Amino acid sequence: MANESLSPAERREPPGPERLAAAIAPKLAMLRALDDYGHITRAAEQLDIPQPTLSRQLAALGEQIGTPVVARDGRGIRLTRIGRQLNEAARTSLGELEAGCRRVVEDLDPRRGHVVLGFLSLLGRSLVPELLQSFRARHPAVRFSLLQSSRLEVLTMLRSGRVDLAMLAPLPFEYPELDSIPLTSEELRLVVPRSHALARRRAVRMTELAEEEFVGLVLGYGLRQITDELCAEAGFEPKMAFEGQESYTVRGLVAAGLGVAVLPASDPPLPSVAEVPLTPTVFRTIGLSWLGAQRLTPAAHAFREHVRDEARSL
Repeated sequence: MANESLSPAERREPPGPERLAAAIAPKLAMLRALDDYGHITRAAEQLDIPQPTLSRQLAALGEQIGTPVVARDGRGIRLTRIGRQLNEAARTSLGELEAGCRRVVEDLDPRRGHVVLGFLSLLGRSLVPELLQSFRARHPAVRFSLLQSSRLEVLTMLRSGRVDLAMLAPLPFEYPELDSIPLTSEELRLVVPRSHALARRRAVRMTELAEEEFVGLVLGYGLRQITDELCAEAGFEPKMAFEGQESYTVRGLVAAGLGVAVLPASDPPLPSVAEVPLTPTVFRTIGLSWLGAQRLTPAAHAFREHVRDEARSL
């Protein structure tokens, strides 16, 4: 047999790519250091490991692969052709890994970490910017990624871990895995055109609106959920003539005489609409939510505590 003249090492099948990668991964930095310094003593000093340990691990790597990865070069040492091929992969992999580690270190530093915050689009006009401004006054290096959408979409992002924290209204008490801090509340009013029969009323009950055409936000938005719940409690389903994704659009449609809406009070109010209090008075609570079982990064924890402090001061 032709193979009988080969040594056991030569007859051994080379490892598959998965096993080879597993063997090389802990030793990537060694290959790069040897390539940079060309001397095993200086490479060991750079890696802060004893020289004999480095020599043994390099020899073990060659055994696992089936061929040496280093060779003597005068008083120094050099990578073999196979070692150079692995080093090329090592440099690319280590560069990506080190970049990821830098991001992790930054995220774990409350002074310069990164917070991913989800919030309702409506809250982006004043509440979220004001909270970010006061927080950044004390933590100027913390970075934020801001994701705004409907209540349903923000909740989906929060429950799946895509965001660290979420500003929501109403608070998601329907999800027991989420914890929340109430921050503030807004009175909701019936918004009607100035020419509407209810425009001069001091207050309106929801039961009086069963025959009205409504303008509202699309399903999935918190204000739409509240509107539907108020109507259901009053014994009817709202007739939605128009649905939008922005409260300003909804208010404009009301001003055009296309229906009535339940919205937060505007400041200043549009001259073409009337905002009539509901009786009993209706409020929506706005607050911050997070996954109760998930440990927050220091930066996200700092922002949560900032919101808690703001809530106490209101």
